[in-house]
Amino acid sequence: MTAIELLGLIVAALLLQLTAGIGVALLRRRAAAATAPALPGPGAAAPSKSAWAGWREFRVVQRAYEDAAQTQCSFYLQPVDGQPLPAFKPGQFLTFTLDVDPPASHAAAEPRTITRCYSLSDRPDPAGYRVTIKRVPAPADRPGFEPGLSSNHFHDRVQVGDLLRVKAPAGHFFIDPDPNVPVVLVGGGIGITPMMSMLRWCLAEQPQRTVHLYYGLRNSREHAFKAVLEGIAAAHPALRLNVVYSRPGEGDVEGRDYQHRGHVDVDLLRRTLPHGRHQFYVCGPPAMMETLVPALAAWGVPRPDIHYEAFGPASVKLPGAPEAAAPTAAEVEVRFQRAGRTLVWDGRDASLLDFAERHGIAVESGCRSGGCGSCETRLVEGAVQYEHAPDHEVAPGHCLLCVGRPSSAVVLEA
Repeated sequence: MTAIELLGLIVAALLLQLTAGIGVALLRRRAAAATAPALPGPGAAAPSKSAWAGWREFRVVQRAYEDAAQTQCSFYLQPVDGQPLPAFKPGQFLTFTLDVDPPASHAAAEPRTITRCYSLSDRPDPAGYRVTIKRVPAPADRPGFEPGLSSNHFHDRVQVGDLLRVKAPAGHFFIDPDPNVPVVLVGGGIGITPMMSMLRWCLAEQPQRTVHLYYGLRNSREHAFKAVLEGIAAAHPALRLNVVYSRPGEGDVEGRDYQHRGHVDVDLLRRTLPHGRHQFYVCGPPAMMETLVPALAAWGVPRPDIHYEAFGPASVKLPGAPEAAAPTAAEVEVRFQRAGRTLVWDGRDASLLDFAERHGIAVESGCRSGGCGSCETRLVEGAVQYEHAPDHEVAPGHCLLCVGRPSSAVVLEA
């Protein structure tokens, strides 16, 4: 065998080994690819770890009344799919869609689907949520008004074992997690619910953080979470509990059932709060919101330290805030495109949502205060203005009917 022939055999052997090695490597790569999890391609959305899209089914696993009058009921919810729940920010709310029967006075009407929002009333728990809902009766001074459709549906119809469709926690009203700043939680009536969520979270995550809780209500009959709050205050020195009754009952004792008589106002806060910086969180009926929140700003509390959420159509105006454009005084046309109705806005309604409902036009709604986005509607033509910027981030070309008023003739997709 010549030297050239020997060299050729060596080269051939080396090429054979190299080819075999490449083949083995390719086979291993294919096997690994077959067992590896698929990655989202270009433009695909990675699954969110903080929430879920759309509606999710929850089962009611417990009901519990929280006040002696049994007007405030807690509903404990667990996800049907059994998957752990994402943590939410204490103070946020859940959005429900409900199939409700018409009131007794409208027996001939068809059942309808409504959307409503309720604050979470406990700290985050991966196993379940809790909301506490107050029954809303018909106003005693307005005989033509119906009782609260959603709240009465929950109290009278929603039982243990029922399924509810729920959107993920949302809202821009939640506690600042900085443990170095004491917090002042002010709840009026059922406005105590987000405060319970913030309080329970603080006790679990920041037990040394000072929390001042002011709870305003009429008397012990409607004192929600009474025993719970008294027990927490006894066990946690960092909680300073101030319960305020405006109309104490015959058996209510100051110093035992409540600490102050009257209303939660800035004078009470000035007398009872220590000097220094505090973060204020306020949630309550319109009368409280419209007086207390501006009074805090006038007292000198920095705007970033005042957080509030109203239930109902409260109008909160802070000193020094830029003035909203004056509502148009002229009558303007409002066209509801889907409903096929053209109506004349004359300024008597607080919002486009009220205007639509007064004329019998069904519009999806939830919080009615610009927080949940349920009433977001495409604005086909014209302009809509807000007295204050809504918490919900409105999509371009859309508007919120619950806090919006027309500043010109408008065409709405609704």
